[in-house]
Amino acid sequence: MGNEAQNLREQILRLVGQYSRAAFPVADFLPESTSIPVAGRCFDEADIQSLVDASLDFWLTTGRYAADFERDMARFVGAAHAVLVNSGSSANLLALSCLTSPKLKERALKAGDEVITVAAGFPTTVNPIIQNGLVPVFVDISLPGYNVSVEQLEQACTRKTKAVVLAHTLGNPFDLKRVAKFTKDHGLWLIEDCCDALGSLYQGRRVGTFGDLSTFSFYPAHHITMGEGGCVCTSQEELRRLLESFRDWGRDCRCAPGHDNHCKNRFGRQLGELPFGYDHKYTYSHIGYNLKATDMQAAVGFSQLKKLPGFIEARRQNFETIRLGLEDLAGYFLMPEETPGSVPSWFGFPLTIRDEAPFGRNELLGFLEEHRIATRLLFGGNLIRQPAYRNIEHRVVSNLEVSDRVMMKAFWIGVHPGLTAPMIDYMIEMFHRAPEALEASDARAKTGKP
Repeated sequence: MGNEAQNLREQILRLVGQYSRAAFPVADFLPESTSIPVAGRCFDEADIQSLVDASLDFWLTTGRYAADFERDMARFVGAAHAVLVNSGSSANLLALSCLTSPKLKERALKAGDEVITVAAGFPTTVNPIIQNGLVPVFVDISLPGYNVSVEQLEQACTRKTKAVVLAHTLGNPFDLKRVAKFTKDHGLWLIEDCCDALGSLYQGRRVGTFGDLSTFSFYPAHHITMGEGGCVCTSQEELRRLLESFRDWGRDCRCAPGHDNHCKNRFGRQLGELPFGYDHKYTYSHIGYNLKATDMQAAVGFSQLKKLPGFIEARRQNFETIRLGLEDLAGYFLMPEETPGSVPSWFGFPLTIRDEAPFGRNELLGFLEEHRIATRLLFGGNLIRQPAYRNIEHRVVSNLEVSDRVMMKAFWIGVHPGLTAPMIDYMIEMFHRAPEALEASDARAKTGKP
């Protein structure tokens, strides 16, 4: 790059910083007027400058920022490798798909093999199992942690069981000690879905380092954002090579975009029934995808990673403030509890309405939303009751009683770093006003009075 171009780049980035400060000022919170989202992008001028810097390269696919992000992400998690993809859902698809590789020999997942997962969760934790011709085996969750009921794993396991795929629900780690022992004892693959749990700790270690593979999401709602983006982490070199192959069209070649002959033997090998010397860049060893992210996405993520420790701490503090503020309402709500031995990087604050509460979930959420407090359900609830899963091949362990309960009674509110102290105080106040307001509304409805 010449001096003139470099000087112009620096000038552009300075102006971008000025633009960011002018375009995205911090707004005052106005009760009853300002909406309080469950999640949202938290960004500053450095993130926008990083995005523009990448765009000025006009390298529109994976590039230098992607390499930097993968290095720093792996370092943060504590894994040897991070493989960047275009979404957290793609990360789950890639992690599960790579385990079907014939290169894994007798450990490769094959059509009809069973994979244990929970019924209450997000669809794209489960979908890759179905999309790869495997059979999901659904177990229940337990309260108040909202994670897998570990006691059901042995009951779910058969000679067909080959893997376990579980998410750390809303950032709360599942019982990794017992789950990891179960998978090791039975020779099963373990995939940790950490899309809601970046930075959570279990017995002093980051989640994402206990399983064979772990997945992360960088959607705007998550702990850091690229807009769209995700990654898969592993410390096994063989799995890293498979991940990159499945991500990059299924090709056998390991060359990065724009680079040729990394193996120094591009035209000197014979694979399958191809003619000798067939270009290695066009040799395919898997039925793969194109799941790469752009370098502009990676540039935002690279900048966001620098703020991640502060984001995590803010989430933990916000969660604790809400817990203390709502503890006197425990007669109405089952309060969440972290898994023993864990320090969650919370994604949300879950609550389950008790059966004896004088209001239902729809009435409460209507009240909160009316007062500009956003809420969400626990994702898909009991997934086997969703229309998309009615006719899939699957197996169920137990009656999924708790999954049904959270489908009917549970919801969550935000704890993200964008929440301010006045916002949290207002949320706590509205929760305290809700029971009386809903009871009065119910009484008016019964008498027919407005």
